[in-house]
Amino acid sequence: MTSQPTPTKAAKGPGGPGEPGEPGGGLQAGLKNRHLSMIAIGGVIGAGLFVGSSSGIATAGPGILLSYALVGTLVVLVMRMLGEMSAANPTSGSFSAHADRALGRWAGFSIGWLYWFFWVVVLAVEATAGAKILEGWIPAVPQWGWALIVMVVLTATNLVSVGSYGEFEFWFAGIKVVAIGAFIVIGGLAIFGVLPGVDAENAGLGNLTGHGGFLPNGPGAILTGVLLVVFSFMGSEIATLAAGESEDPQRAVTKSTNSIIWRVGVFYLGSIFVVVALLPWNDPSIKEQGSYVAALDSLGIAHAGQIMNFIVLTSVLSCLNSGLYTASRMAFSLGQRKDAPKAFARTNARGVPMAAILASVVFGFVAVFFNYAYPKTVFLFLVNASGAVALFVWLVICFSQLRMRKIIQREAPEKLVVKMWLYPYLTWATAALIVFVLGYMLTDTEHDGRETVLLSLLVAAVVLVIAVIRQKRGAGTPAVHPAADEPHDDAQVKVG
Repeated sequence: MTSQPTPTKAAKGPGGPGEPGEPGGGLQAGLKNRHLSMIAIGGVIGAGLFVGSSSGIATAGPGILLSYALVGTLVVLVMRMLGEMSAANPTSGSFSAHADRALGRWAGFSIGWLYWFFWVVVLAVEATAGAKILEGWIPAVPQWGWALIVMVVLTATNLVSVGSYGEFEFWFAGIKVVAIGAFIVIGGLAIFGVLPGVDAENAGLGNLTGHGGFLPNGPGAILTGVLLVVFSFMGSEIATLAAGESEDPQRAVTKSTNSIIWRVGVFYLGSIFVVVALLPWNDPSIKEQGSYVAALDSLGIAHAGQIMNFIVLTSVLSCLNSGLYTASRMAFSLGQRKDAPKAFARTNARGVPMAAILASVVFGFVAVFFNYAYPKTVFLFLVNASGAVALFVWLVICFSQLRMRKIIQREAPEKLVVKMWLYPYLTWATAALIVFVLGYMLTDTEHDGRETVLLSLLVAAVVLVIAVIRQKRGAGTPAVHPAADEPHDDAQVKVG
């Protein structure tokens, strides 16, 4: 695994075009096509898929497949909208920069800072999850020590260059993709009784209907399942943020957008189908061991638990790596637009926004501390307060796309290389579905859905008030966007 920066041209930032090696010259196009491809593929596979699916199966039975299909469809539609905007204007600010232009400065400021807040909290969650696994392997190092080591190593990776981030993520994502692919193939062969040397007594399609039916807990459990699985899809949008630092941003965004359907279908629906077909949904081992470990155990695969722990650890490290990258690039974009300290928009000679990275990791360390010192109070508040941000982001993407389509058609119609299907009707339908999910969460007291939405709305309201006050006072400078007749094939939209 190499961590050498890729010598490519610098991306033009809002401070003006920079040259490679010129401090403050902007982000550099250091991500290769293979990096972007694997980031796009692996971005939809979060650690939540491995550790969170068991509670969804226990709640909805085999019907959890419909929950995943519903959320998967939602993600495909939202990513299509984001792909349309990002292919036309690739930028490290992604949906925040698009909202800035389409809806107003208040929207870009609010959703940008909420997204940053979400990822710095995720850093703490994933660092703790990874530390627990590592402590189980090497108990001589305490859990907090492992969390510190993991955070420091991945911070160093991000500080070296965007190329080193891409290289690490390429391998992390590659392991996840190979692992899930192997799981689906092996499990599929076992389901149909053609896996050599394995006698899977409980496996078969009969598990989908043979234990109380396909919906053993009723149709309402599908929506409850949606609440339990929706957040495991967060990360699909990372490829559009990373595209701003790639050699061919428009091609990268188009490719990742067009492939989202099969990625969701194979990795989520395919692997969950294998789990519920290998074992009865109410098998106690699913909840005790985790769905994927229980499925592997049912096939008599030796050391299934340790194999899955390694895969989960890889997913955790991948999520940490991408979380730090994503938070720092959003902070960088906010700095470009004068919505964050100017230092966030500065880059070093390698095109790395050091201040944005360090500020993000400092808040991540603080959140880790809260996780150990005040897990039931302060940290629980942080987790719940950031929990619904994914849905807020998707909703803002919907409303931004409704406006941006008209802007792009008016200024640069040739840049509409990706188009949202059945515009504007499907966009409105998607927004309505997101609002419905948020509303349904308010009725959920069993799985903390109501608390998550209310606390997330509280934080969003605070950020929104700050944004409105700043806009009225004229804080920052209005965003400047390229006109339709200006050539702007650079890796970023000028937004400063």
